[in-house]
Amino acid sequence: MSKDFDLGRLLAERGGERYELHTRHLNHQLPRMLRTIGFDKVYERGEGAYFWDADGNDHLDMLAGFGVMGLGRHHPVVRKALHDVLDASLADLTRFDCPPLPGLLAEKLLAHSPHLDRVFFGNSGTEAVETALKFARYATGRPRIVYCTHAFHGLTTGSLSVNGEAGFRDGFAPLLPDTAIELGDLGALERELKRGDVAGFVVEPIQGKGVHEAPPGFLSAAQELLHRHNALLIADEVQTGLGRTGDFFAYQHEEGVEPDLVCVAKALSGGYVPVGATLGKDWIFKKVYSSMDRVLVHSASFGSNAQAMAAGLAVLSVIEDEQIVANARITGELLRTRLAALVERYELLQDVRGRGLMIGIEFGRPSSLKLRSRWTVLQAARKGLFAQMVVVPLLQKHRILTQVSGDHLEVIKLIPPLIIGEAEVERFVQAFTAVMDDAHGGSGLMWDFGRTLVKQAVANR
Repeated sequence: MSKDFDLGRLLAERGGERYELHTRHLNHQLPRMLRTIGFDKVYERGEGAYFWDADGNDHLDMLAGFGVMGLGRHHPVVRKALHDVLDASLADLTRFDCPPLPGLLAEKLLAHSPHLDRVFFGNSGTEAVETALKFARYATGRPRIVYCTHAFHGLTTGSLSVNGEAGFRDGFAPLLPDTAIELGDLGALERELKRGDVAGFVVEPIQGKGVHEAPPGFLSAAQELLHRHNALLIADEVQTGLGRTGDFFAYQHEEGVEPDLVCVAKALSGGYVPVGATLGKDWIFKKVYSSMDRVLVHSASFGSNAQAMAAGLAVLSVIEDEQIVANARITGELLRTRLAALVERYELLQDVRGRGLMIGIEFGRPSSLKLRSRWTVLQAARKGLFAQMVVVPLLQKHRILTQVSGDHLEVIKLIPPLIIGEAEVERFVQAFTAVMDDAHGGSGLMWDFGRTLVKQAVANR
């Protein structure tokens, strides 16, 4: 008989080795990167929009695990649902029954998008996108997907084929035969559709990379073009969905937009059990699953597992009961407005944009000679270094976790838990103001760190 497994004891004995373990056994560049930018901290616990380090200091989370922690960390309703489902000892994943939880979660999701009819459950956002790509190709009988430059839809081979960032794609060819257009370019979309081989157009209503929103009217016009050419509109709501932008789905900001397929994930997990979902129209699903012979033509071993379904149901319940969507809209508007008011004050601050609690802060070339010369040095070494210079003191001096919105971008993306309120807005604005004061005052600490980043960027060439 084996000795009892004690997780607490294991963490107490070996938790201090975390960075060494990652260096030896996992992605060795992660601890190297964290040490370079001063992010190599030890966090002990988290709750709501905060987590605490080993010294007991609280940190405000304005990153939410890249959007996974929509309800913050360890929401009590989600925790209870997971305890309940484990205590129920369900006969889960028999693969030859129809358990109730997947049907109940699908019903709740579809209630927020009444023009859609069916759901496929996988395990992640990239799987949700893969499902949409496969379904669109099969349903239309066409091979090609159109996507947008700067898009991010995941990193598995299919979703990588519609990734608009070359840095992610390099070295992984050949990929699927897909084509990129600029977000908002209806003419380019129409030219691709006229070739007659396009299955669909996959688009983030607000791009995570750079926080760029589709221009007003673009989605509805694209939908009309696609349907005229018998192609499908695929909305990637993996990050924007479930209230992030102030509506349940971001595509709902534009009247009349009804995507044929919608991809969700991240926040649906409650921060606990990975889950992805692809919502779609009845005729698409019936074409893919056209006979009993095709009943398993697309499936996932852990898809629809009881823990993920329970977490999803709890998340949707909290979103409704605690008016999470309204809070994201109101608090997001407060945060964006407060930050936008600083644009005139700081010459390094170029733009503040976004919807709800998905906000981009963009920096740009200053006008004064002293700041412009320093900016030029950073840009020559690597574009995006100034934004990283802002991120670091926000964490080290003000205990606020943020991150740049993409490589080689001078943009910080704020995607905090959707439960934050005025206190968190005030804390962030005060900290950001202090960092920008330091930057414009030529703070030695901040620009010294900039020189360190320049040396690192040059060394990595």
